[in-house]
Amino acid sequence: MDNSFILNHLGEDRDEYYGSVAPPIFQTTNFCFKTVAEMRQKLTKELETPFYTRGYNPTVATLRKKLAALENAEDALVFSSGSAAVAAAVMSVVKSGDHVVCVQKPYSWTNNLLSKYLVKYGVTHTFVSGGEAADFEKALQPNTKLIYLESPNSLTFELQNIEAIAKLAKSKNITTIIDNSYNSPLNQNPITMGMDLVVHSGSKYINGHSDVICGVVCGSHERIMKMMAEEYMTIGSCISPQDAGLILRGLRTIELRVNQSAKSAQKVSDFLEKHPKIKQLNYPFSSKNPQLELAKKQMKQGGGLLSIVIDAKDEAGVERFCDNLKRFIMATSWGGYESLLFPLCALAASKSFENPLPWNMVRLYIGLEDADLLIEDLKQALDKV
Repeated sequence: MDNSFILNHLGEDRDEYYGSVAPPIFQTTNFCFKTVAEMRQKLTKELETPFYTRGYNPTVATLRKKLAALENAEDALVFSSGSAAVAAAVMSVVKSGDHVVCVQKPYSWTNNLLSKYLVKYGVTHTFVSGGEAADFEKALQPNTKLIYLESPNSLTFELQNIEAIAKLAKSKNITTIIDNSYNSPLNQNPITMGMDLVVHSGSKYINGHSDVICGVVCGSHERIMKMMAEEYMTIGSCISPQDAGLILRGLRTIELRVNQSAKSAQKVSDFLEKHPKIKQLNYPFSSKNPQLELAKKQMKQGGGLLSIVIDAKDEAGVERFCDNLKRFIMATSWGGYESLLFPLCALAASKSFENPLPWNMVRLYIGLEDADLLIEDLKQALDKV
């Protein structure tokens, strides 16, 4: 099934919905029935047919079909945030007494989930560097039930060998989850490499307009339906029909947006790689990346995110660089039109998580603006370091 069919036709049901070109938004909490028998029958299939929007809504169902197909998965769930999706996916696998092996430096709230929340309920974990599949094998314990990947991760962009780790996990009957937010479903499909569950922060490329918070979990129909019946319905972190409609709108242009961002990021990366004020460039498709061949094997292209370590004497130099950028907006997240910068020295003010990364590191998201203009802006700001 090609992407253009998925994005413009799959799940649209135009014959049923009055020939509507755009997917209609079912902005309702509940659905009515003509007879007790009909209500009874629908209640037995609450997760598969319209009964109550927390469980099933036609707009959300259309989005689920498209996201699952884009990830080459059988089914998908859409949550109110990426953190909710990660939490539900992990909690659907582990119970008290179980052990998790996770790649080091995961997304901050994934770290919190393992380090501060699940430990209260008897779930232990081990963080590993993850550069080699052997790192995960060495960390396995008799009670290991989950291996969690984030490839590439969202700050320094190290990769893990997805296929090798999936093979290892299957040989030990261990479930695997990977955060695929960096790539979007267009640039990497971990399901085809053997992963059991794929999670996304849909607030990024999937929505693509910086106006909706959401999360996604993709996997087999059996795993997704079990998660829906338990974690999804119990915790209730569902997405609204209005937000689902906005994401469906965003998906129409995901190919154009992701490809343009990646193309521009590669050009910016090539510039930064040679700049004397840059001590280190972190980008999967950088010519100097020691994992470049693995990136080419697993990913279709680089994403729009990269990070740099600036050759500055003190924090004031980094701040001058950031404060003098004219075409980059200082903000978190990524995936929209606008190019963004996130200085890690700002994390010192946060009590949510510790920052183990260099104070002179800055993460950049390359949006949809002209790459040459962004390079010109970076050049003038680096001159002020």
